[in-house]
Amino acid sequence: MSDIKKVVLAYSGGLDTSVIVRWLQDTYDCEVVTFTADIGQGEEVEPARAKAEALGVKEIYIEDLREEYVRDYVFPMFRANTIYEGEYLLGTSIARPLISRRLIEIANETGADAISHGATGKGNDQVRFELGAYALKPGVKVIAPWREWDLNSREKLMAYCEERNIPVETSKKGKSPYSMDANLLHISYEGINLEDPWAEAEEDMWRWSVSPEQAPDEPTYIELTYKQGDITAIDGQDMKPHEVLEYLNKVAGANGIGRIDIVENRYVGMKSRGCYETPGGTIMLRAHRAIESITLDREVAHLKDSIMPRYAEVIYNGYWWSPEREALQALIDTTQEYVNGVVRLKLYKGNVDVVGRKSDDSLFDEKIATFEEDEGAYDQKDAEGFIKLNALRLRIAASKGRKL
Repeated sequence: MSDIKKVVLAYSGGLDTSVIVRWLQDTYDCEVVTFTADIGQGEEVEPARAKAEALGVKEIYIEDLREEYVRDYVFPMFRANTIYEGEYLLGTSIARPLISRRLIEIANETGADAISHGATGKGNDQVRFELGAYALKPGVKVIAPWREWDLNSREKLMAYCEERNIPVETSKKGKSPYSMDANLLHISYEGINLEDPWAEAEEDMWRWSVSPEQAPDEPTYIELTYKQGDITAIDGQDMKPHEVLEYLNKVAGANGIGRIDIVENRYVGMKSRGCYETPGGTIMLRAHRAIESITLDREVAHLKDSIMPRYAEVIYNGYWWSPEREALQALIDTTQEYVNGVVRLKLYKGNVDVVGRKSDDSLFDEKIATFEEDEGAYDQKDAEGFIKLNALRLRIAASKGRKL
């Protein structure tokens, strides 16, 4: 352990990472650099500075990464209409590549020998942080305390703090008993009664949204403007990427939109039950598919849909910094050149309804699609040959007496 002189720690300022600071100092006799990222978790990050200073940390990084997070990670993911296992909008997964990248950059800037994180040995985040780190700096050393120490309960962590005079909040008014992770895209809840997949989540658990039953009795209408697959304005007002998501979270949450309760398959092998609030993301997914419905060629749209599950797995499993993700992203981004226009949505009691879409790049031709006389734009007689040619293999098989 003597070769570890300095470690960069992903630091939240909470109980776990405060213990990790002192544990690294004691176990590795090393200097600790803390890195705290503001990616829209909804809590003040500046108090982490005072907590780190109290632990003897000299180099403290606290950074507002909200715009970069949405622009360079969330938006590219939503261009693919990404959803994992049919339900999960990957709110935790997509935040990890940015944190990994900054950990490595800070390690390079400070001459650190290793990086560290507070992810447990049972979860996906340890994989995501470390795959990203190794992809960006192959020889980096990673210290994962939860895989090394025996402080495997809150009681042991608190005892460790008391023995070493580590200042931590023993209680916090209004603090949720659940294990939570939040950023601009979502907030997640795990643990306690949620470990029983039969138990219904308590209503007072949810933080970002009202229940659909308590949502307003009148619908809310909004218009999203798209340019090359990304939202650039809401109701005609230009916004930065993180401002878009912040606004959508508020309006969606107020209308009871974005809650899910799922059991997912973790990359490490186990099933896990979790609840997620993704208000703005739920709107973004629906709206993006709507603008693509009039601007994308049919085969291009179907190709995107076919690769989306693979793309979702790549992100969920922690391979953002991989050649396959970059290859998939290049294909996805190429399809977005003409994904421009406006989508009109109605938000009402947990539902997101598309009620209008328009684009100067629309492939929808009313003259062809109409049920009225189409002035010769489409000769319906041509359909007979089209059908017969496509039925040829079916007719041959049937004539040979083959069963379906």
